Amino acid sequence: MTPEPSGGPAALPGGISGAANLPALRGHNAALVLDLLRAAGEAGASRPELAEVTGLTPQAVSKITARLRDAGLVAQAGRRPSTGGKPRTLWRLVRDARHAVGLHLDRDELTAVLVDLAGGAVAAHRAPFDLGAPSEAVLDAAAGAVRALPDRGRVLGVGVACPGPLDHRRGVLRRVTGFPRWDGYPLRDALARRLGLPVALDKDTNAAALGLALNGGEEGTGSASFAYLHLGTGLGAGLVLGGALYRGARTGAGEFGHQVVQLDGPRCGCGDRGCLEALCLAAAARGDTAGAARALGTGAAGLAGLLDVDRVVLGGRTVLADPEPYRAGVAAVLAARAARTDGRAVPVSVAPGGARLVAGGAAHLVLAPLFGRLERGTRPDDAG
Repeated sequence: MTPEPSGGPAALPGGISGAANLPALRGHNAALVLDLLRAAGEAGASRPELAEVTGLTPQAVSKITARLRDAGLVAQAGRRPSTGGKPRTLWRLVRDARHAVGLHLDRDELTAVLVDLAGGAVAAHRAPFDLGAPSEAVLDAAAGAVRALPDRGRVLGVGVACPGPLDHRRGVLRRVTGFPRWDGYPLRDALARRLGLPVALDKDTNAAALGLALNGGEEGTGSASFAYLHLGTGLGAGLVLGGALYRGARTGAGEFGHQVVQLDGPRCGCGDRGCLEALCLAAAARGDTAGAARALGTGAAGLAGLLDVDRVVLGGRTVLADPEPYRAGVAAVLAARAARTDGRAVPVSVAPGGARLVAGGAAHLVLAPLFGRLERGTRPDDAG
């Protein structure tokens, strides 16, 4: 659970408005309806259509849409021509009724984005950053990036993504690779107090995978199960399995970058030797993109064999600096594995969204529960 700041919404100096309280969104059935309207886009959907898809009664849908309308979250989108009965009123999501902030705290750079309810980017801010700085300086930089965004309406909260390991449930950092002094630091609560906004915290790889899964189709993966591999200042994976973001019991899933694949290999930032991350970054640093891609492909093949994913998606600044050789190199390793095993080559693609992918995904840490997506069991049933 993300902490709610005490008191009502408050103006933040030089930036976005305070937190927006949305009792109309509470409840499983309201989330279902809102998610369907999100997917319907500007064309909207009628109450009978919403009732048919959700399995709710027309009366329950009417009550829910009335609540959402009163909260300013949905509006009429016109009428569908009659086919013999009364023309049906169409309803659509009001995208700019509320906003969320996504914040990516990388080791040496931060990115903040302001998104609307449909996840569309409204504004962005990018700046140098030092994760090794004192905690107060890190908080100042993070809060400053949020406040640098323009005020476009009430904000539901801030999703923060940073390197792991960390505990997303408690909002606490663990021994971040290369920065072990963060172990036990309650970043979520400290930043929530600084901003006066609810804050959610997760690993950068999980945030990116969440954003890809929610966007789906052409902008995402179109797959129910995929592995997002992030090669930037480090290497990790975000996993969506059976349509749900998989974090593991302790937010430890996806830490495949620290698998030892070469005994007595180069020293890794985690303190071990021969980790996949160390091999990939060393190859990239000496300009051996093919070697880095081959090492990344080896890790991808292991994940594909272990988890039987439908697709592998690549991202991170190192990949984005020269994406096609990485995609082709990883695909070649996976194809060779398929030829030796079941003959099914796992597709490989480069994630859309560029440098803002993780920050945009972090905003979905705030939005996803509102739409009942990939955050199962977080809200009680709503009788409508």
